[in-house]
Amino acid sequence: MATNKLLYIATSNPGKLRDFAWAAQSINADVRLEPLPGLREITAPPEDEPSFMGNARTKAEYYSSFAPGEIVLADDSGLEVDALGGDPGVRSARFADDAAFAAHLPTDERNNCYLLERLKTVGPAPFAARYHCALVAAVDGRLVHSADGAVEGEIVSTPRGTAGFGYDPLFYLPQEKKTMAEIDPDTRLRLSHRGQALRNLLALL
Repeated sequence: MATNKLLYIATSNPGKLRDFAWAAQSINADVRLEPLPGLREITAPPEDEPSFMGNARTKAEYYSSFAPGEIVLADDSGLEVDALGGDPGVRSARFADDAAFAAHLPTDERNNCYLLERLKTVGPAPFAARYHCALVAAVDGRLVHSADGAVEGEIVSTPRGTAGFGYDPLFYLPQEKKTMAEIDPDTRLRLSHRGQALRNLLALL
């Protein structure tokens, strides 16, 4: 990859932007990763594929058409819990919405509460789970490369920690003896499924 290479990432999620930006700088200081310009004004494509990779490819190909000649990255990522048959999976961000659960709560809190509610019928914690990220690079509506990243862990019954976002307060890393919301930024970056996916993708680019 050429030095001082600019890559655009098609997400407005501040947590994802932070994770990917940190990862890019730690992997290759010559890579700059910035949000796709005008993303908030672009109508989002449907995310109705059954897999993370399918949704990531749809988004990357779609959004790259709004930045001619540029490499545009898009991801789809989420939590897979074995005891729930892989749920919430591709519906991770909309898990509680799908069940119309606790609409008065903020999104992350609702999703965490609904996850614990679902797991009550399964058995005692902890529950084997993983974070999975699929990341795709596209140019002018055409797929260039794709990569995956994953981190294994467990779901605990009580939220712990204030860092991170999404399911991080419930996602426990046995090797660290902490949840993803309790670890320091450097450790998070080293273990992050998004960091792994980006590292794998940059090696291809």
